[in-house]
Amino acid sequence: MTITEPGPGAAPASSALPAARAIDLVKIYGKDLAIVRALDGIDVEFQRGQFTAVMGPSGSGKSTLMHCMAGLDTPTSGRTFVGDREIGLLDDAGLTEMRRHQVGFVFQSFNLVPTLTAEENITLPADLARVEVDRPWFDYLVEQLGIRDRLSHRPNEMSGGQQQRVACARALIGRPDLIFADEPTGNLDSNSSAEMLAFLRRSVDELGQSIVMVTHDARGAAYADRVVFLADGKVVGELLSPTADSVLERMKQFGS
Repeated sequence: MTITEPGPGAAPASSALPAARAIDLVKIYGKDLAIVRALDGIDVEFQRGQFTAVMGPSGSGKSTLMHCMAGLDTPTSGRTFVGDREIGLLDDAGLTEMRRHQVGFVFQSFNLVPTLTAEENITLPADLARVEVDRPWFDYLVEQLGIRDRLSHRPNEMSGGQQQRVACARALIGRPDLIFADEPTGNLDSNSSAEMLAFLRRSVDELGQSIVMVTHDARGAAYADRVVFLADGKVVGELLSPTADSVLERMKQFGS
């Protein structure tokens, strides 16, 4: 899985506008005595062409933050943006269009359709949008992810690492501005995990991709340019140019 040169789907040059940002973001679940403030007034920006890891103890709001910023969940209050588009102002059609063209998703559970082949899973977003697949870009992703020989296989015929590579290709097939990855290596062995993280790292360095990754793994976070730490639904710190040791040391301060 080696990227040799920028492919036909290289992202546009960086601009001053963040890839995504949140302003005073609040998400409350439940009511009365059962209220949980999953997000408690978060202000955060994720820069273009940067790999950002989001970390924190269990229940700190990591996945909730990602889901709200990606338009998969609706915040109780506050504002979220992807590029210059305010998510809260989009109707259903606008949200669907944004998810199909501006944002890609990689999940811990892969979320592949079991009845489809690897190739059909990769092209599914384009098929749903009824747009033609960019075949040179498809071929580029398949080669870089090393899954050419798995395209006719269904998910149950592939290893976890191979399934996650297919999921990664699916997330990138539409050349989105931003990739959200929620524990993308959580179900992978150490070798497959390292390969996936290295691919995400090179996607940022060589293709200018913007990636936000929720993770609990300090070694995984060390692939990022920046780590944002959450605790009790708040941003409680950040770390630039992280190492596994520096991430672990910082996490100790938050009781994790």
